[in-house]
Amino acid sequence: MKKDTIVRHRKIANDIMHYIYKYINTNIDLEELSINLKISKYHMHRIFKEEFGQNIYETIKSIRLQKAASLLLTNQNSTITNIAKMCGYSSQGAFIKVFKDKFNMTPKEWKRGDYKQLIKIKASYSLKAQILKIKSKKIYYIRHKGDINSKKLAWERLNTWVLSKDIKEYNQITLYHDNPSITPLLECQYTAAIQTQEIIEENTLPSLMSPSGIYAKFDFQGSYKEFLEFINWVYFDWLINSGYETTTEPSYVVYKKNSFLDDEDFFIASYYISIYM
Repeated sequence: MKKDTIVRHRKIANDIMHYIYKYINTNIDLEELSINLKISKYHMHRIFKEEFGQNIYETIKSIRLQKAASLLLTNQNSTITNIAKMCGYSSQGAFIKVFKDKFNMTPKEWKRGDYKQLIKIKASYSLKAQILKIKSKKIYYIRHKGDINSKKLAWERLNTWVLSKDIKEYNQITLYHDNPSITPLLECQYTAAIQTQEIIEENTLPSLMSPSGIYAKFDFQGSYKEFLEFINWVYFDWLINSGYETTTEPSYVVYKKNSFLDDEDFFIASYYISIYM
């Protein structure tokens, strides 16, 4: 396959994934998406599976369930029906069935505390959140999945791209599409991204607009293992006790020190989680 074709297919697959995450709370219309992308549904499905290793329908189902599992715990004032709708389910009965098939318990059992069999908070923090209104910004990205090695590879490729474009001023960002406290790390989807004000010409990377809205910001320093424990604390301690609820928008990190690009396992970063009252 020619390089231009590979780049084009990668962009199409990433556009499909971005569309799914953006509209996960709706009845996703793949016919409309194929028209917008100006390709047939057959080619849309084939290209997506080539890039991500699973079909579009499996991906939509997985993302909806991951979002629902998180929201059931963090959004204490929302009913199961409301959370089902937030994650794109028109029928509560259908939601309950697929949730039980995935987690071996009903949404009600999960919400009342049975999730603690799977999720344990291992650390406590006294960090104070700064509440901010965040504007959307253009980012250039590589989407990846899996463990720390896949993260390092994605950041090495992004760093090579930055050097090749001679970009001087930029931010390094990771979007967490899945909650690593719920989704196994090898299955988590991430977006490693560069945000810059510089004009990029002849670009080989896909781009998108980062999420906007009201966010709680936390400043963090520590190892990768400590960072995962910190995310766990944000969702299942701070958020539950804060009086806020969260949305289906991804949380994200802005790095001051990104240890995926060196051999020292120590991060300095700001973590943002979408909130509302």
